[in-house]
Amino acid sequence: MYQGYCFEELEVGMSASFGKTVTEADLANFAGVSTDFNPVHMDEEFAAGTRFQGRIAHGLLSGAYISAVLGMQLPGPGAIYLEQSFRFRAPVRIGDRVVSRAEVTELMPEKHIVTLRTECRVADKRVVTGEATLMVPSRIQREEAGQ
Repeated sequence: MYQGYCFEELEVGMSASFGKTVTEADLANFAGVSTDFNPVHMDEEFAAGTRFQGRIAHGLLSGAYISAVLGMQLPGPGAIYLEQSFRFRAPVRIGDRVVSRAEVTELMPEKHIVTLRTECRVADKRVVTGEATLMVPSRIQREEAGQ
């Protein structure tokens, strides 16, 4: 059984993180799912002629790693994305270990909504920053659903 936090268990300052090393397969799979085959992601010769001087990962691949934290850890299974902002600050490349992190910054009890500061880092460098808003089931809603 999947178990995420119910709204009543959340507190401002709670955080969670997830780390993943970006692989060639990740870029190929993300391109296949998204249908974004931009050569800056897929063609080393083309990408070498860009300002990045080589291939970079899709920005939203890092966004998907943030989604992994939110959907599987904090708040976790049962939470529903309402909004996400991204600011792409630096490129991510094949072989980079991306650590995505989310921290609760605001709770809106009347609607069971939580806001989290989100980011991805490669080593000590922030590569993506943003904010996410999610709807989180209450304890009663979980019990009624048999979770």
